[in-house]
Parts: sequence; structure tokens; C-alpha cells
Amino acid sequence: MTFQPAIADQRFVLDHIVRLSELSEEATPDLVDAVLEGVGQFATGEWAPLERVGDEVGAKWTEQGVVMPAGFVAAYKAYVENGWGTIGSPVSHGGQGLPVSLATAVIETLGTSNIGFALAPMLTVGAIESLVHHGSPAQQDAYLGKLATGEWTGTMNLTEPQAGSDVGALRTTATPRGDGTFLIKGTKIFISFGDHDMADNIVHLVLARTPGAPAGTKGISLFLVPKYRLNEDGTPGDFNDVRTVSIEHKMGIHASPTCVLSFGDHDDCVGELIGNEMGGIVAMFTMMNNARLNVGLQGVEVAERATQRAVAYARERIQSARAGQGREPVAIIEHPDVRRMLMRMKAQTQAARALVYYAFGQLDRANAGDPAAKARLELLTPLAKAHGTDLGNEVASLGIQVHGGMGYIEETGAAQHFRDARIFPIYEGTNGIQAADLVGRKLSMDNGATLLALLAEMRGDAEDTGLLNLIDACEEVGRNLLASETDDRLAASYPFLTMLATAVCGWLMEESGRIAARSEGDPAFLRMKQAAARFYVEQIVPEAMGLKAAAMAKSDVLYAVSAEEFAV
Repeated sequence: MTFQPAIADQRFVLDHIVRLSELSEEATPDLVDAVLEGVGQFATGEWAPLERVGDEVGAKWTEQGVVMPAGFVAAYKAYVENGWGTIGSPVSHGGQGLPVSLATAVIETLGTSNIGFALAPMLTVGAIESLVHHGSPAQQDAYLGKLATGEWTGTMNLTEPQAGSDVGALRTTATPRGDGTFLIKGTKIFISFGDHDMADNIVHLVLARTPGAPAGTKGISLFLVPKYRLNEDGTPGDFNDVRTVSIEHKMGIHASPTCVLSFGDHDDCVGELIGNEMGGIVAMFTMMNNARLNVGLQGVEVAERATQRAVAYARERIQSARAGQGREPVAIIEHPDVRRMLMRMKAQTQAARALVYYAFGQLDRANAGDPAAKARLELLTPLAKAHGTDLGNEVASLGIQVHGGMGYIEETGAAQHFRDARIFPIYEGTNGIQAADLVGRKLSMDNGATLLALLAEMRGDAEDTGLLNLIDACEEVGRNLLASETDDRLAASYPFLTMLATAVCGWLMEESGRIAARSEGDPAFLRMKQAAARFYVEQIVPEAMGLKAAAMAKSDVLYAVSAEEFAV
């Protein structure tokens, strides 16, 4: 199946959901078209052909370092030379300074074409964000230019063997060397693109503890630790004692090397403090919040590719006559249940794209100094990450179902999407952690005012009775959770997140359907947009109302049995 960039829907969402024209005078329609079409052609020609070898061969560990599959080094070099990493990076450090929302479309197209490969630039974007907001001028001058172009890649180093979701339990140390730098020593695990052979240097952002730092997250600092130290002229120089111990053997995203990194085996790993000492969590969350939105985008990417593959198969596969329509066998896309699955895949993919792009649009507005957008972004981030990746998994699973038995066979490619997608609800903060964040810090940061403002705006726009009922239910549940005990909040957090995310998606999809109905353009695209919007509002929105009982329930039933009794 040939990859097709989702240019039409990207442009629609950028125009009507993000409202890109409000964000930048430079992002003219002609420029946006050139970016979307250009990266689409690039991804189709350079990255998509490597998707299967990335999965079947994958990255390999050697004593000299991680080696990428054949073709990846050249394809990454082409990405750098074509400037695709510079779209949203600061002009002051070699970027084009265009809205992050437009850069999001670039990352989506690259990820849809080759989702494991696209993790490299995705994580680099997060490192850029952290250095822009917290790095010193000297650090910015030394590193941002190379990161912006993609000549060097960035990583995020939080997790340790004993410190997974509990970041405060980390043990990596940073000891002052007396010259303003620190000796870094410790082991980090699950480091995506922690090593590879595509770039001249890798810039690791590492959480560690300085001597005497308090326990927990308050004692954590963030350090910049390059794979190679820089010479006086800024080029990579001596090896910085960062060793790749191994890479993980994973269920999916085989093109992305997931590394175990050892810092300072020979007591010669030098790092620089980013921001304030013991301010590491604040600095790292700048990177993590960006990464969480981009992981939500990965849900869109895998859903888009799985949908394309399923539609192509359903149009080609001839099987059985359509009931009540004669005796001639037809393509399976003519059967009602297959159409139901495909329509659900299209609707959920478009809804996820609308949600994630809307969140990135709020990020652009927040970066421009809009405090209301900043607060709304805070609220939307766990929705985009969790619901976007849940939908990616649902759509990838449906893609296998459309293929039938052949979907379970690796050669069709449908299974790869499901294997790739399964990590997205887990990394960058599990979706359960996103739900806890929603009902904890995000819901209570202003006693619910940000949530209530969003719901009021949605209520003012909504027309469908079912959507209005869901919006009202979200407000009722939200007010109840604000007054609930901690265990009850957390027990209800996931169903509430799904209800709220579905309501936001329903709001965006209903508006999209109205806009498509009055728009001029490709008739086929506009009909599909209207049908997907109608399906979403009429069939998916009512499903979320069924979660209200769980979202209003107390936690007592969860603790009605002991831990031992769960094993009965």
C-alpha cells in the first residue's frame, strides 16, 4: 500500500480548528501549501520506503554503538539538508520561526510515513524547547543551531531501573568538578534514540542529584550531557563517557533504538547544569509537556496509516455478495459492517487530529503571551496525550479486523501498526498518570475555572442534543470530582478523561462538519468530512455518556478485596 500524506485534512484543521492565519503573518496560504506538499513528497520518497525494513531489521547494538538499518542514515541526512527540522525552531538559532502548529503537520507526515524513525526529530524538538526556556545563552549558542537543523539529535533521560513513573526515586548523581561543570554518574533506561549513527552528536538532557540535594523531586536538577564534548570551535570532540549498554527487544517501533545508557563508567562524563540547581523538574516538564502532545500526535499518525491501509485492502478484497443486493461477490468495503469499521476509523482519526492540533494551537497562543490559552493548554495536554493514543490503538486494532485473518499475518503490514501503537499509552507518562494529572493538578489549579470556561464555550457552539448532554455531564462530573476525596477522584479519573476528550472532539467535529457543508473544494473530501463528523456526533458521542456512572462512582468497590484476593 502506498503512503499518502493527509494534506487535505491537515490544511482543513490548520485553517478552521487551529486558525493558523491568526498566529502568523508569515504563514501565508501559499507557504503552508508549500510546506505540507513538500514534506508530503519528501516523506513519500525518502521515509515511507524504509518503514518495513525499520520494522523487520530494526536498529542493532554493536560494541561501536547503535547501527540503524540500511537507508536510514541517508534518509536522515536528506531530512537535515531539506531543512524540515527548522520549521518551528527559533529564527535566532537557525530556525524559520513559524508556528509550532505548522511544524506539527510536518512531524505528523513524517511519523505517518515511518513512525519509529520520526521519534528522532520528535524528541529533538523537546530538547530545543527545554533549552529555549531554561538554557543559558552560552548553551543556546553552542547547541540550538545544530539541534534546530537536526544535525544533532536530542534525548530525554528520566527513567532508571528503580525509578519509572516515580521520577523522584532516581539515583544518578552530579558532582561539581570545580569549574562550573559536573561529573555525571548513573544509569538510565528506556532512552529513545539514546544512540545511533545518523548524527555527529547526541545531546542528552539528564536528570540527576547534586550532593546534599533533598529526596524526591525537589532535589532533582537537569543537565546537558553531549555524547561528544565540544571543541573550542563548537565541533564534536572527545568522547564524553556515555556508553550504550544495550538496546531493548520490543514489541514494536523497532526502528527506534530504546537504549540503556551508562553515564560515567570511567568517571569522565561531564555535564552542564540547565537552569537552576534543583529546578530540574520544572525544566524537564517543559520538554515532557511538548513530548506528551507529540505522543498524542503519534496516535494520529498510526491511526492515519492504519486507516489508509485498511481502506486500500477493503477496496481490493472481493468476498461474498452484499446481503440483499444480488449474488455477485463484491469488494468487502460494500458490506455494512466493514463500512462501519472504516467510518469509525476515519471519524476517530479525524477527531484525534482535531484535538491534538487544537492543543498545539493553544501552545502557539500561549507562546505569544495569552494566559487563557496557556491555562487551556494545561487542561488539554493530558486529553491530547491519553485520548489521542487510545484512539491510535483502537484504530490500529480495527485495521487488523478489516483485514480479517490476513491482518494477523505480518506481510500485510496491519499488525505492525498495532504493535507500534501499543507503547504510546505507556511512555511519556502512562495514560493513567495523564488522567490523574487531569483530576488532580489540572482540575484544581483554578478550582475548575479553566474547565468550566471550556465547557461554556463548547455549550455555546454545540447544536446536537447528545453532544449538549455530554457537555453537561462533564460539568456535573467535574464539579463532583472537585469536592471528592483523593481516592474517589483517582478511581474516576480515566472515565472522566475519556468523557471530556470525547466531548471536546465532538465539539470540534461538529464544527468541522458545519464548515465542510458550506465550503468549496474537493467534493469527495468535503463529503467524507461531513460524514465522519455526523458519525462521530451521532454514534461516538453517545457512547461516552455510558461512562458517567463510572466517573461518578466511589472508589470503595476497588478496595473491597485485598491485594492477595486479587490473585484468587
